[in-house]
Amino acid sequence: MKILLALGMALLMSTSAIGTAAAQATNNNPLSDVRVRQAIAYAIDMQTIIDTIFDGNAVKAVGMLPNGPFKNPELNPYDYNPDKARELLKEAGWDSNRTLEMVYYYDDQITANLMQALQAYFADVGINMNARLLTGDVAKTLGAIPPNPTDKSLVSWDLGYGARAAIVMQEYYNDYATGKASSDQFPGSPEMDAAIAATNASTDTEKQKEAFFAIEKLMNDNVYTVPLYYQQLFTVESDRMNRNGGAYGNEQFNYNWDVQNWTVEPDASGKHVFYTNGAPVDYFEHPWANLGLWVGNRFVFDRLLFANGSMTGIAGGDLAESYTISDDGKTVTLTLRDNIKWHDGEPITVDDVTWSFEAALFVPNLHGVVGKTLNALEGAADYMAKKAEHISGISTEGNTITLKFATLDPNVLISLSQFAPLPKKYFEGTDPTVLQQNAFWQKPVGSGPFKVDTVAFGDYASLLPFDDYFLGKPKIDQVVAFASADGDVNMVKNAAANRIDFAVTKVTSDVKALKDMPHMKLTPMDIPYTRMMWINTYDK
Repeated sequence: MKILLALGMALLMSTSAIGTAAAQATNNNPLSDVRVRQAIAYAIDMQTIIDTIFDGNAVKAVGMLPNGPFKNPELNPYDYNPDKARELLKEAGWDSNRTLEMVYYYDDQITANLMQALQAYFADVGINMNARLLTGDVAKTLGAIPPNPTDKSLVSWDLGYGARAAIVMQEYYNDYATGKASSDQFPGSPEMDAAIAATNASTDTEKQKEAFFAIEKLMNDNVYTVPLYYQQLFTVESDRMNRNGGAYGNEQFNYNWDVQNWTVEPDASGKHVFYTNGAPVDYFEHPWANLGLWVGNRFVFDRLLFANGSMTGIAGGDLAESYTISDDGKTVTLTLRDNIKWHDGEPITVDDVTWSFEAALFVPNLHGVVGKTLNALEGAADYMAKKAEHISGISTEGNTITLKFATLDPNVLISLSQFAPLPKKYFEGTDPTVLQQNAFWQKPVGSGPFKVDTVAFGDYASLLPFDDYFLGKPKIDQVVAFASADGDVNMVKNAAANRIDFAVTKVTSDVKALKDMPHMKLTPMDIPYTRMMWINTYDK
């Protein structure tokens, strides 16, 4: 409790609150009482945490969506107010002997410090909390929900600290739909389902804005999740590296960054070796989950279309030479290039692409934006229900793939810019629900500018240029990527030893240390990225 309380007690307290006279728990879980969730929000002095733990390199979050055109000015900021938190807990009959379990999956020191601060703030208002770092199958631990959304929770945590790094604004909310596989803390409600549907019903910016204002207010009033802070992404580059005019953008996802034209100064032997991070710890993760985060997603696999750097439009064709989209947005055609190959020298075919679409639908941790696009295809529901052998909305002729959608997906082109097809032949006989367990992921065969050479899991991965890459052989002789999770604990050490030429970071302690290194350059970017605290409101 000593960590930040002395710094934060003097801040101005907000007394605004939602009426709570009729509030009560909706099931046997006391966290289902909105008053308890509001108390949790009021108990946190987030601005002091930002000023101290984060060295000011973050912005206090008010809503889930980052500051911008979709920010609702009518939201309650839940400014630090421990007295209000205690009052709400008393009204709700909170049992001060109860201990909440907080889980988190970032292993950096900043997060550890944040957990201690939250524990102290909660203790000050009468909430006991233990924090636990998740290891192993994090997705399963966070996302196990009952088949019937009204049943008791299958997860063992009460609070969870994590983030949304969104491609599109709908991504902040689609996971809260009733029965959604990744809705790991919220069993759903008719009001939330209707609000989610409204945000997906139009491509018109003004109509979307109205819908986002409504859903932000619903989330804010009910505190289904506590948004904590928004943070910039920093691209980290050494003075050895040159993008040669390549664009900067949202480096967490995929866009036309022309990595094949990047160069790096040669070492003493004359070899152009490029150092980065994001290599696998245990295996290469398939590219349909964390779409652009790891070295495999960045360098080993290519997508169907090129997005622009802000993820707001399409810059052109990638594996697809061209595309068309109908006026109603419900028919898309993709024509593959003639000269594209897998790293084993075999051609990339329309069969590879269509198989990838169909397989992805069954992959448990399919990215939500891509999943929404694929589920909107004509015949997707029958295919998923095993009533059809293939998705009827997918057809091919020569090198052209036609996608017909049963319902409008406002983000279909962005999804296609993030979707990396896989070579079908390596997955013959593999159940897509356990696709990640295929031996392929020990040394995957990709389509991008670099191919996997050698891997020492948990240590490093070596990538070599793909001679037949359709945009030209890369100018870098070798990529050496060090194993890391999101939030590389060795970033500063490796940068100081000239073993980082390119990386991205959101870790504020890294930012400060890297800025002090004369051979490193940091480029900040504002991105849709919010760190938040999930609250498990399932029946206990």
